[in-house]
Amino acid sequence: MNTELPADLLIQGATVMLPSGPTVTSVACRNGHIVAIGDEPFPAADTLDATGLHLLPGVVDSQVHFREPGMTHKETLEAGTRGAVLGGVTSVFEMPNTQPLTLSAQDIAAKQRIAAQQAWCNYAFYMGGSAANAQQLATLETFPGCSGVKVFMGSSFGDLLADDDAVLRRILQNGRRRVAVHAEDEARLRSRRRLAEEAGHVTAHPVWRDVDSALLATKRVVTLAREVSRPLHVLHVSTAEEMAFLQHHKALVSVEVLPQHLTLCAPECYERMGTLAQMNPPIREKRHQDALWKAIEVGVVDVIGSDHAPHTREEKQRAYPNSPSGMTGTQTLLPLMLDHVNAGRLSLTRLVDLVCSGPARLFGMVGKGRIAVGYDADLTLVDMQARQAVDDRKLASKSGWSAYDGMVLQGWPVATVINGRTVMRDGEVLGRPAGQALQFLP
Repeated sequence: MNTELPADLLIQGATVMLPSGPTVTSVACRNGHIVAIGDEPFPAADTLDATGLHLLPGVVDSQVHFREPGMTHKETLEAGTRGAVLGGVTSVFEMPNTQPLTLSAQDIAAKQRIAAQQAWCNYAFYMGGSAANAQQLATLETFPGCSGVKVFMGSSFGDLLADDDAVLRRILQNGRRRVAVHAEDEARLRSRRRLAEEAGHVTAHPVWRDVDSALLATKRVVTLAREVSRPLHVLHVSTAEEMAFLQHHKALVSVEVLPQHLTLCAPECYERMGTLAQMNPPIREKRHQDALWKAIEVGVVDVIGSDHAPHTREEKQRAYPNSPSGMTGTQTLLPLMLDHVNAGRLSLTRLVDLVCSGPARLFGMVGKGRIAVGYDADLTLVDMQARQAVDDRKLASKSGWSAYDGMVLQGWPVATVINGRTVMRDGEVLGRPAGQALQFLP
């Protein structure tokens, strides 16, 4: 270790998830960066004894909906990012379906101004891809703090809905960064909505939004991406059939799955929670969940994100299918996945790739995704033995509820370090919001 200057923070004795593998060692941080890794004595202004704990690269939640501007009665950038750091998340990518929609440089700049004052963690914002801005996307995707372009093939509205092949082709032709896509076939969803209306109960949600609704859209957009050689990121893949298809297109297409689809199963979740379990694409039967876990095991899946998409309890209690889809998730993303690690469903090393290294690699995040000298000091400290129940009363989200309330999980974050500052320790946020806009490779 270089001891010429003291560190701002020294984390001692953790099992550190290094690129070479887990190693019990110490990590020194100065001026927001990792400056040394090793066991030699190192002077530091602040020392954190992490004996018996695991130190991960900062967790990235690459799909959140923080609802600001326009829908701040159910979430804000402040509350959403506070929930993120309480859950061990150091960076978030926020989605464009706010009010107004994020379709221009002015729209994303407005979000940046709010986040610069209120965000607890680091942040980036997706630019919505649509017919209205397709020709400008090559420029818009390079706007500082933009995580890329997001396309809604279904489940959206107005200018943000891009369900026509000609429009999709124009979006994919303009730009070079990886495009994130919500792949559900809008025409099929509209034609089948009567099934949900006739049923009048949320157990019909995966019947209405069936496997073909997802598979048809995924095949369409992958075919178009291949035609124009544009990297694609298919969000929240939920079906066995999509995974069977996507495994043959990994040269160009990356894949995300969600903790919701890995943890909850139909029909039990709908019978137990009603519309609180409603999301798009839907929670499906166990054969699909099994296929998602297999896809993680064999490497088809690249990223796990939360799809944090809160609504108030009152909104969720509307009669189905007029109830909104979406649930909270960023604060429970890591505890849920650590519980799955403890249950033997995946290794901690694999999880680090899915929620730390993978997002950084796929989206070209500068300085993120690994614990290495010279990288940013974004770190997540976890206790793999800690057991506690998810408690709605401890959620930061303005919506105030979780699909996992009362569920006992093993493995919890105990500290969140962002840009070398400890911003969460033992369930309490510290200091003030000081997140920064993320940087990406051109």
